[in-house]
Amino acid sequence: MSEKPVLTLGLPKGSLQRFTIDLFEKAGYKVLLLDRSYTPVVDDPEIECLMFRAQEIARYVERGVLDVGLTGKDWILESDAKVIEVADLVYSKSTAKAYRWVLAVPEESPIRRVQDLEGKRIATELVQATRRYLQAHGVNAEVEYSWGATEIKAPLLVDAIVEGTETGASLKANHLRVIDTVAESTTKLIASPEAWADPWKREKIEVLAILLKGALEAEARVGLKMNVPKDKLEIVSNQLPALHTPTISNQVDPDWVALEVILDKRDARDLIPRLKKAGAEGIVEYPLNKVIY
Repeated sequence: MSEKPVLTLGLPKGSLQRFTIDLFEKAGYKVLLLDRSYTPVVDDPEIECLMFRAQEIARYVERGVLDVGLTGKDWILESDAKVIEVADLVYSKSTAKAYRWVLAVPEESPIRRVQDLEGKRIATELVQATRRYLQAHGVNAEVEYSWGATEIKAPLLVDAIVEGTETGASLKANHLRVIDTVAESTTKLIASPEAWADPWKREKIEVLAILLKGALEAEARVGLKMNVPKDKLEIVSNQLPALHTPTISNQVDPDWVALEVILDKRDARDLIPRLKKAGAEGIVEYPLNKVIY
């Protein structure tokens, strides 16, 4: 009897962990993580999960220890891993924006551009990517690994830092000034070349990518449904964003229709009062789990 095929999935432990597990649940995969466990259980018998730090996942996928995993583009660059980038999932630890690694110096520093770092010292977790960045700009500088608290090391220990940021708030709080962006990173669904070449695993990975992207797309959207008198349908429809075509259904009462539309979550707050004023009734806003185009 042939052994049942299994896809080995790596999930990031740490700052991306909670959002990633929530995203999988919206995609339809229930992930159970016991305290201090590195082997989450997923309610799909064809998937086995392991948890690693995001910094390690690209290397393990490249080696085939994992068939597929989620990690940041920054750590793919840092490890120079040869993996298949299956899908771009634009989320980070606290926002739905790309994560930036920036070159920063103390506010009072005379350094104004990357070329001013010639012969200087830089601290960062992203050592290899920073070295490649400096090389691309023709700058010879010392790059040392930072084990944490990188923001406080300039100017006490180094001349500049390369640090990851989403909002820039921590940099400002530590009186640092951004010189340039070294790299931008979003979360990537990646696969090993061996898994991608396997027809069963590739199809499983592609299905996973579709569902995760659909769940992420739904994060920024909501559904609206309402009842509209036919004689006010044009007025109500004109309130809707031009890119969103509503679904219109007849009701038992021939003078009314039901209207339903999917739109950006940020638009709903201002739109609902206008729809009510235009004649819509029974307006319901509801969350979405997946939006797949």
